Amino acid sequence: MTSRHAAARRRRAPRHARDLRSHGVMRGVALAATTVLVFGAAGGVAMAARLTGNVDQIDVADLVAAAPSPTEPADPADARAGEPVNVLVLGSDQRDGENGVIGGDEGGMRSDTTILLHVSADRTRVEMVSIPRDSLVEIPSCTMTDGSTTKPFDGMFNEAFATGWKTGQDVDSAAACAMSTVVHNTGVPLTHVVVVDFAGFQSMINAVGGVEMCIENDIKDRYTGLDITAGVHRLDGVTALQYARARHGTGLDGSDIKRAGRQQRLIANLANEVLSKNLLTDAPQLLQFLSAATQSLTTNISVSDLTGLAFSLRGIDRENIALTTVPWAPARSDANRVEWTPEADELWANIAADRPMLGAPTPDPTAAPQAGAADEPAATAPAGGGGVPPAVDPPVPAPTKTPGQEPFTAADVSSTC
Repeated sequence: MTSRHAAARRRRAPRHARDLRSHGVMRGVALAATTVLVFGAAGGVAMAARLTGNVDQIDVADLVAAAPSPTEPADPADARAGEPVNVLVLGSDQRDGENGVIGGDEGGMRSDTTILLHVSADRTRVEMVSIPRDSLVEIPSCTMTDGSTTKPFDGMFNEAFATGWKTGQDVDSAAACAMSTVVHNTGVPLTHVVVVDFAGFQSMINAVGGVEMCIENDIKDRYTGLDITAGVHRLDGVTALQYARARHGTGLDGSDIKRAGRQQRLIANLANEVLSKNLLTDAPQLLQFLSAATQSLTTNISVSDLTGLAFSLRGIDRENIALTTVPWAPARSDANRVEWTPEADELWANIAADRPMLGAPTPDPTAAPQAGAADEPAATAPAGGGGVPPAVDPPVPAPTKTPGQEPFTAADVSSTC
């Protein structure tokens, strides 16, 4: 081949080949520069090249235990520190695969339970609001992962998730449609979504070692398989899921509102289990727990971000973990459905503004004044230690709250056995 033809071939070489050659030159320059920095002299470059060519490379990174770190690992960081966090928690009624074994095979995918979880910006409050699945709401147009959209319509809240699943054929579309419906009807901006299926719920309960519950009445529900007697029981994942899903044989009216109340009690007791085990104060233990608890969840939150958020709540008081159901009334158009009352507007506005969802607490006019108050000085014993100390009223037990029908906290009594 003549030099003229060779030059022509070089000119006709594909651009990507020239780019590869250029990349190879640049990589060689980078390696040479690094070697110079390491050996500190030009003479070291030739020696380094000879040594590199004489050595067979081995990789023992996974074969030798690393030396212990001289410093403690950093605490997990809260990725949204200083900001309120709103998470839509969806319990899906998916019935395929492992979930079909648990709940019985059935096509499609529905949202069986919905809770809006709010964490205050200062990380002193955690608030949860149950949204009944048969709430009549406006379901807006939803965008699917393939770019298609659905038409807006009025319907039950759980139809939003089902519409997204049926149209988009994936959980992303279903969850996004449920999120859009919440934002449209509440005005609360949503940060994240978590979809918990049957298997995920069971693994979460088992990861904390079960949840102790006071069961007030015998329950036998042939639909979920729950068969439990009244009394105090520690529920494992299987039994806790049956309890959370039960609507029949409970001795109650079997409505979704009553079931939401039982789910709230279960969540409150789960929170107490986590706090009693100090999981939030031990970062490695917290990470281990969340890694196990989240293995069957679908979410847009990374485990590291979730760990950081949970760790930031390590100082929270049980009195500041509040649960309620959105204020509702029987729907005027259908007694078997519910509609939100005007009180719901105030609740959603408080959450959107990061105020306590139930508003400022109302002072109890029957509460005894605190000792040392300016208008009523504290009583003291007579001088010399004689006399009779002032009478002290016995503590009044906290009234039992009815989950599902009234707000309560993780510190309240919600059942008696």
